[in-house]
Amino acid sequence: MASGFDILTVAEMAAADHAAVVGGTPGVTLMRRAGEGVAEAVAARWTPRPTTVLCGPGANGGDGFVAAERLAAAGWPVTIAMLGEREALKGDAALVAADWIGPVGNDLVEAVGGAELVIDALFGAGLSRPPPPSAVAALRAAEASGTPIVAIDLPSGLAGDLGRPLGYAPAAALTVTFHRKKLAHVLEPGCGLCGETTVVDIGLGPTPGRLAENVPEAWLSRLPWPSRLAHKHSRGRLVVVSGGAWNTGAARLAARAGLRVGAGLATVLSPPEALAANAAHLEAVMLKPFDTEAELEAAAASADAAVIGPAAGVDERTVSNLFALARTGAAMIVDADALTAFRDEPQRLFSALDRDDVLTPHAGEFERVFPGLLAAGPERVAATRAAARRAGAVVLLKGPDTVIAAPDGRAAVNVNGSPWLATAGSGDVLAGFIGGLIAQGMESFEAACAAAWIHAEAGASFGPGLISEDLPGLAPAVLRRLFEAARPV
Repeated sequence: MASGFDILTVAEMAAADHAAVVGGTPGVTLMRRAGEGVAEAVAARWTPRPTTVLCGPGANGGDGFVAAERLAAAGWPVTIAMLGEREALKGDAALVAADWIGPVGNDLVEAVGGAELVIDALFGAGLSRPPPPSAVAALRAAEASGTPIVAIDLPSGLAGDLGRPLGYAPAAALTVTFHRKKLAHVLEPGCGLCGETTVVDIGLGPTPGRLAENVPEAWLSRLPWPSRLAHKHSRGRLVVVSGGAWNTGAARLAARAGLRVGAGLATVLSPPEALAANAAHLEAVMLKPFDTEAELEAAAASADAAVIGPAAGVDERTVSNLFALARTGAAMIVDADALTAFRDEPQRLFSALDRDDVLTPHAGEFERVFPGLLAAGPERVAATRAAARRAGAVVLLKGPDTVIAAPDGRAAVNVNGSPWLATAGSGDVLAGFIGGLIAQGMESFEAACAAAWIHAEAGASFGPGLISEDLPGLAPAVLRRLFEAARPV
């Protein structure tokens, strides 16, 4: 993935800072660039107004002093209140604080009282314990008054590597961070607390991380587009296993989504009792019956990708059907009931998988197949990576901050999630998008990333009132934009 979209841990960011200093860039220069970036971001969004900068005792406070000095020089009425004594500042923070010629108060709550903008420069991403009561009181007072808060690096109290508050963190209108986003900028609830997040370049060198934002730049060049000689069989064959007579809609949603994302053929494989219901609703999607495990294997023999799980039933029949699909060699997208069916024997599921398969659990299903992993893990990325290694397959952990991980350690966080996707059947469409892209020959990890992004863009484009039946029909407009972006100039 493109380096500019890498997401860093706190340790990786510290290493990048250290490398720049060792390479000849003084730390104070980096601090001044950071503070100037904050001031520029603030001035680009607000007109001059009474502004209070709350400065902490470390580097984050130093950034705040620089931002205050630059805003004051531009004519902003700025007040600084500091946690601790100015004389206690050390190193680069002490150097930049010396440039501030105005007073520095110590009553944080009083300082935010008359402010129309508060800049939170108390603590950054490296905080490892809850902020002190005086800091919490001031930030709560700003929130209660409706005063916009601009966070430097992260809202104080938000743990950089966890994405969740250490007791309390304020909701910022804007967060200004440096060089690259950190985990807390993309994982919930941290992402929501950061508000708008902007990244300031302070002149550090390339810093490849082990995690990246899921953006089209990462996979756009590998999206499958048909050639002039394409025909329906060359564009990929997707099959979706239907549930019983009263549980057919989910499979049809997935199959339609697979067609819309570009698969040449999509077929619903249906048990006999569901044939009539499926036949009454299918048009471009084809229909094949199966009764036994052997018949399912034969029906799916030519498939490139297979979706199993949407309303399939949590029973031994679904387990047997999954093993039948596994024997065909088709890449499997294992969703919903096909995950829960293995809750008592997850290792049995893993034995049928390979690295081309994709598991698509939400948090509850994840817990059933990987018990304790999400609860015990430090955060969703680590848990999803561990799950992918354990399963030997790609794992997509659904949520507002969907995480995609491959067994080889690659991982991405989807950053364009839409709340309108919180509707029944949305996950079935996502499974179909993934299956449709894999059927066309896209590598499974990249297909899962692309499908998650397309799915979210489609949901956001519709907005209020979205239901899952809308989603396949929204995909073409998203694909058109991607196609135009991929075309050589």
